This record gives sequence, C-alpha cells and structure tokens, in this order.
Amino acid sequence: MGSEFAVYFRLGIEHIADLRGYDHILFIAALTAAYSLRQWRQLLILVTAFTLGHSITLALATVGAIRVNTTLVEVLIPITILVASVFNIVDSKVTQDDGIGSDRMRRHQSVLYVLAGGFGLIHGLGFSSFLRAVLGAEQSIVVPLLAFNIGLEVGQILIVAALFAVGALMTQGIGMRRRDWLLVVSGATAGVALTLIIDRVPG
Repeated sequence: MGSEFAVYFRLGIEHIADLRGYDHILFIAALTAAYSLRQWRQLLILVTAFTLGHSITLALATVGAIRVNTTLVEVLIPITILVASVFNIVDSKVTQDDGIGSDRMRRHQSVLYVLAGGFGLIHGLGFSSFLRAVLGAEQSIVVPLLAFNIGLEVGQILIVAALFAVGALMTQGIGMRRRDWLLVVSGATAGVALTLIIDRVPG
C-alpha cells in the first residue's frame, strides 16, 4: 500500500505542476496575484476554498457518482481563469497596500473565496478525468484517490510559493507596485485563457 500511495501522490504533484496542462497553474496564479505575504491568513482561506471545491468533485467523479462531458469541462476551466483574471483587473485598486483591511479589500477577498470554491468544483472534474484514465482497472480507488488529492495539494502549495517568490522579486526587488504586478499577471492569464477557450470550443 505504501508504494501505491507514493505512486499516486507523485502523480498528483506531477499533474498539477505539468506545464503541458498549465491551465490549473494559470488559475492559481490569477487567484493569488492580489495577495502579499502579510495576507497569509486570507491566502490560506482562499487555497482551502479551492481545495474543498476540487476535492468534492474529484472524489464524486472518480467514483462515478457524477458524470460530466469532458469537452464541456475543458472549456469551463479556462473560463474560470478568465473570470478570475477580469475580476482582478476590474477590482485592482483594492490591492494597494493602504487598502489592506478596508471594506473594499474584504469584499474583494470574499468574492475570491466564492470563486475559488465554486470554480474548484470545475477543476476537480478536470482532475478526475486524468485520474480515471490512470486508474484503469484498479479494484480499490480509496488509496489512489487520497494519495492523488494530497499530491495535488502539495503541488499547489509549491506553485503558490513559487508565484509568491516571483511576485516578491518584482514588487520588493525591482520595485514594481503591487497593483501593477496584479495587472500584468491578470492580463497575461486572461489573454491565455481567451486563447484556450477559442481552441477548446468545438468547431
């Protein structure tokens, strides 16, 4: 069982960090771009909301309790990226340092929590497609499902840490304003998301 756990744990990390399937990375980037290290509590809530969302549908879809068209899910995932990115751009003013703790910042965070949880449900369906394909004829899916999900979370934490490191370099090292950094990240993720949507919509 130990080796089985290790295999699926590694698969979970590799899947979310795979640059060939970078849509999940883009969504995490769009979610976390507005946060600084001083807001680690709010970030923890945000990541937890995303985790709960995708864990629910990952489990339900993997065991066959729910079935969703794969093509539809592949289109919905970049739509979640686009929505999160546009929200950041429209509400970017609240990310200024003097906005932390303000009513607008709390509202901004509350909306992001809802987006993270709700859109996490969609991303979980995407994760389940991969896991079902890997599982094949596995008799028991409890250990693989648990290990894969934990692997996803570890990979997610590593991605968030890497994004924070780049953000800190840009805002503290180079001196870019945090709002400008948010606009750069959100603009880039929105542009890529639009391209993905166009590519994935059935012709």
